[in-house]
Amino acid sequence: MVRFGNVYKNYPNGTRALKGVDIRIDDGEFVFLVGPSGSGKSTVIKLITAEEKATNGKILVNGYNVTSLRSSQIPKLRRTLGVVFQDFRLIENKTVYENVAFAMRVIGASSRRIKQRVPVILELVGLAHKAKRFPHELSGGEMQRVSIARALINNPQVILADEPTGNLDPVRSKEIMMLLEKINELGTTVIVVTHERDIVNSFSKRVVALDGGKVVSDATGGYYQV
Repeated sequence: MVRFGNVYKNYPNGTRALKGVDIRIDDGEFVFLVGPSGSGKSTVIKLITAEEKATNGKILVNGYNVTSLRSSQIPKLRRTLGVVFQDFRLIENKTVYENVAFAMRVIGASSRRIKQRVPVILELVGLAHKAKRFPHELSGGEMQRVSIARALINNPQVILADEPTGNLDPVRSKEIMMLLEKINELGTTVIVVTHERDIVNSFSKRVVALDGGKVVSDATGGYYQV
C-alpha cells in the first residue's frame, strides 16, 4: 500500500520537484509511473524509499508513515520494498546464487533458510540453470533477472522497478515486463517507472502520468500520452 497525500518536494537548489501529488496504490496493483525527464518520477521513488523527505504532505508506505519516520525505522521500511535498477547493480565477483543470497545475509537470514529460498526464486525468474555463473557471463536480460530475484528474495510487499528495461533490447524488455507481471499475479505490488511508451502500451495496466511535478493522468489500461 502506497499513499501520497498532497505531497510537495522542494530541493535545496530551488527545484520544485513535486507540487501537490496525490497517489493511491493498493496492495496487489501493477502501476506504470510515466512522464518526461524532470517530471518527478525519480523523486516519487526516493520518497517511497525514504531516501528523501517530503517538504509537505503525507506519505504512507506499507503501514509506515514515511513523513515522520525515525532514522532507526528506515531499514525496516526498506525491508518491505524490493528495488530493481536500470544498471542491475550486481556484485561482479559473486555468482548468480551468491548475489541473490547476499541480500538475505544482509538481513541476518540463516544459512538453512538461504539454501531453501534462493533456488526457489532463481527458478521463478528462469535462472536456476545459471546459478553458478558470474555477471560477466550473462546477457543484459539475464542480469536484470538476477536483479529482480535479489529484489524478491526477502518477500517484499512492493517491487519498485526504476527503468528496468532501459539497457535492454525490445525482446528482452518484453520478457522482463512479463516476468514482473507474473510476480504481480503472485500477489506482489509492482510499480514500474519508465519512459518507454511501447512497453506501457503493450500492457493493459494502470498508468499514472506525471508532468511538471503534478499528476496529469491516472487511467487503467490507458495509453501513455505524455
